[in-house]
Amino acid sequence: MESDEAAAVSPQATTPSGGTVASGPKKRGRKPKNKDDSQTPSSQQGGKMKESGKKTSQQQPSVDEKYSQWKGLVPILYDWLANHNLVWPSLSCRWGPQLEQATYKNRQRLYLSEQTDGSVPNTLVIANCEVVKPRVAAAEHISQFNEEARSPFVKKYKTIIHPGEVNRIRELPQNSKIVATHTDSPDVLIWDVETQPNRHAVLGAANSRPDLILTGHQDNAEFALAMCPTEPFVLSGGKDKSVVLWSIQDHITTAGTASGSIVKQTGEGSDKNESPSVGPRGVYHGHEDTVEDVAFSPTSAQEFCSVGDDSCLILWDARTGTNPVTKVAKAHDADLHCVDWNPHDDNLILTGSADNTVRLYDRRSLTSNGVGSPIYKFEGHKAAVLCVQWSPDKSSVFGSSAEDGLLNIWDYDMVSKKSGRAAKSPAGLFFQHAGHRDKVVDFHWNASDPWTIVSVSDDCETTGGGGTLQIWRMSDLIYRPEEEVLQELEKFKSHVMTCASKP
Repeated sequence: MESDEAAAVSPQATTPSGGTVASGPKKRGRKPKNKDDSQTPSSQQGGKMKESGKKTSQQQPSVDEKYSQWKGLVPILYDWLANHNLVWPSLSCRWGPQLEQATYKNRQRLYLSEQTDGSVPNTLVIANCEVVKPRVAAAEHISQFNEEARSPFVKKYKTIIHPGEVNRIRELPQNSKIVATHTDSPDVLIWDVETQPNRHAVLGAANSRPDLILTGHQDNAEFALAMCPTEPFVLSGGKDKSVVLWSIQDHITTAGTASGSIVKQTGEGSDKNESPSVGPRGVYHGHEDTVEDVAFSPTSAQEFCSVGDDSCLILWDARTGTNPVTKVAKAHDADLHCVDWNPHDDNLILTGSADNTVRLYDRRSLTSNGVGSPIYKFEGHKAAVLCVQWSPDKSSVFGSSAEDGLLNIWDYDMVSKKSGRAAKSPAGLFFQHAGHRDKVVDFHWNASDPWTIVSVSDDCETTGGGGTLQIWRMSDLIYRPEEEVLQELEKFKSHVMTCASKP
């Protein structure tokens, strides 16, 4: 991961199926800027304002000032935190399978990417992460980290040279060593990360060969990607305004078990064109602009939803055909970037948008003619929301990350219980992770370690390059029932008083 001199980025990217597509800038601005790009007039002006006077900083704290305030509170707010500097930004981060449980920490796979400037290949990175168990890390240790250093808790295990930039990574829930990736092409790539050879990412190295290529899109599919929790199905959306569904059941041996793998074809080689391809099970039309995100129902492989730049939320049922079951035509006041279906309650769906809000929909209140209002609108971000995800640990809790550099944790149950002392904070917001200094492009709750989250930011706009990966868990005093926490604190107080009274 050594940084090299910036090289000119090729204006075209090669698709896994052999063609080329223009790699122009994305509408959503998730792509990092080239390191040698000149600053825009607005950013130059912002730089001058920082240098020239104190008035601006008094009115609005700078990014560094807010970060310093946050870092000072780390020992109080967090049970554990690891900060890992990335030479190249990663647009996605996902937990893989847990490998080992020990007394004080667990070892687990972590999936990342390296979004390079062209001087070295783009890569899919498989790392090993040491996840410290609750109430093990000392408070003074978790806040003593160097922002420019790599964390000792994150070690690169394997590198896959990816055909194009890795925009999105999703793991197969039944077997999380099988992952799907999106790049700047119409294809979805499937990888068995355990059987893929480890590669050395140097300029000119041949791409790794995907285990499967899923075809069916007519234009680039860059972000919208999901894998089904109940069956080995894959879902994607793209610039062709369509949602595409595949089954990879026939290509997986002993699916649903830890030993499952993708069936290997004869004639191993480095040529990506040798990878077997799989056509779609269904193609669904109903959006009028780019599909930005998709999600499966937690209980059925035949039901799924999608959101897009047309501001629509659409619900689909593959059993009833390829037309929408329900279409909410104005789900937000701007492009929709993300969607997630509650794994505990299949009636609840979250959406996030460029209008800076997160909205909660109950599908029972939606009608086939597109009429439907959200149950609640969560307002706590100051920029476009890029990612939403329900917590696996509590049915009413979810997270949202945005271009404002914040990762907010919400509890829908708290909306109706808002007290006077919390009137200054948005309803439902009970924790705000402010450890990133630029847009938080992705995060993922850990299903194996409760209340543990991995998050990643693209730091190109604030530091000129790279990114920050953080693995963190808030203090359990924040999310546990208030009566339980007060009892514990009272016991602690009594213990301290007893110790203080001894001669």
